[in-house]
Parts: sequence; C-alpha cells; structure tokens
Amino acid sequence: MKNLLVDKKSGEDIKVKVGDFSIGDNEKIIISGPCSVENYETMAQITKELKNAGVHMLRGGAFKPRTSPYDFQGLEFQGLKILKQVGNEFSMPVVSEIMDTKDLDEALKYIDVIQIGSRNMYNYSLLKEVGKLKVPVLLKRGMSATIAEWLYAAEYIMVEGNTNVILCERGIRTFETYTRNTLDLNAIAVIRKKYRLPVIVDPSHGTGHRELVEHMSMAAIAAGAHGLIIESHIEPEKAISDSKQTISIESLERIIKKVKKLEEIL
Repeated sequence: MKNLLVDKKSGEDIKVKVGDFSIGDNEKIIISGPCSVENYETMAQITKELKNAGVHMLRGGAFKPRTSPYDFQGLEFQGLKILKQVGNEFSMPVVSEIMDTKDLDEALKYIDVIQIGSRNMYNYSLLKEVGKLKVPVLLKRGMSATIAEWLYAAEYIMVEGNTNVILCERGIRTFETYTRNTLDLNAIAVIRKKYRLPVIVDPSHGTGHRELVEHMSMAAIAAGAHGLIIESHIEPEKAISDSKQTISIESLERIIKKVKKLEEIL
C-alpha cells in the first residue's frame, strides 16, 4: 500500500464537508434514518424526531440491493424525492445509496452524499464515475473485503479527482453466525493510524441485532471512528426492511448522549 492517495504520506488528513458539518473533525457525526424510505408521512415523522434527537444527517434507502429478488427493492427515485423534501424541511443533508452509473445524474438532484454499498464496493465502473464528481462519497466496506481491497476501492475514486471519500466499516463475513456480520473495529484503528480518510461505523449491519447497536456504537467511537450511521425508526418492529437491527429514537437519543460524553474524554 505504498504511494497511494489514501496514505498519510500523500498529504494531510482529509475532512469531508457536508453542508454545515465536517466528517473527520473532532465532532462525531451521527447519520440515521430507516433502512428503506416507506412514504412521505412516515419519513417526515422520523426526520422530525431525528432532528430533535441531535442527528446531523438523514439516511434512507431508495435503491435497495436485496439478497432475495422477492424482498422490497425500494421506491427508487420516488424515495429520493421524499428524502430530499423532508431533508429540506428539517435542514438535514441526505445520504442514500446509488447502485448504477445510469442513475447518478438524476440522483444528484436529491442527495448530498452518495453511498456505495457493500455489494458495490467492487463495482469499479461506479467507483470511477463518482470519482469524476465532487460530491461526498460514503464507501462501505465489502462484506468479505480485506482492508487493502477497501482502500483500493477508495483509491479508484480518488485517482479520478474526488477526494471527498468517507470510509464506512459495516462488518465482514466470518465463521461467526450469531451476529449478522463481525464488526471489525481493528480496521478503525488501522485507518486512523496509517491512512488519511475519515472513517465511520455502521453498527446496525455490523451486528444485525438492535440490542447490540448501542454497545458497538460506543466501542466504535472509543476505537477512533469519526461518526456512526445507524438505522432507526419511530416503530422499529414495523420497519419494512431490516427491522431486527433497527433501533428506536429513544435508543438513538441515549447513544448520542453517550457519544457526546466520549467526545469530551477523547
């Protein structure tokens, strides 16, 4: 991994500006919202609660890459329009996944941060295209990717000119089956020590169990993560997708309070 743009030797640590927020600074950035955008009314209710809880950015899935073709695939551009509308109403930047290069131009009308999901970390055509933009990119680690492969994916984006890359550790596939994935907090320490991109953690996909999200959120911040991306809902049990790992707004508020306390220590 020598002489790469992601390496600390290549320049100062990168801080990614999104609206009024900077990912990579001392303040820990919290991104939250439902796995899938369901409808305007529900999204508006959720966003209002998130804003009151102190969440910085709004996340929601509109294009949903699902393992089964029979699972809910998302509202696509209708979902992005809903996200944009509620994001504007509550002054919150929007983070959402784009899966295909053909959707980029239209999607940029509605979102502030392009998420590259775990399944698309190896989609080099998509990585190259977002690299030609100046829009912030949230790059999730592939479910079986090594740290080196993850960093090379970031390099694909940066070599095209876009250095606004945020790494996201979301757990990797191991022999363990109790949790959905194994949240690799080693990776956070490695990134912070040797590489210059900001890194956040997704404890929702990292565990797959809502009762573990709070504990792993605290562990992630203690390990050096610049922020968290957490799936939340006003009625977690009724969330259309990934309900088992989706937490309540009350749980999210508790996490945010603990994060602020850790900020003072760290």
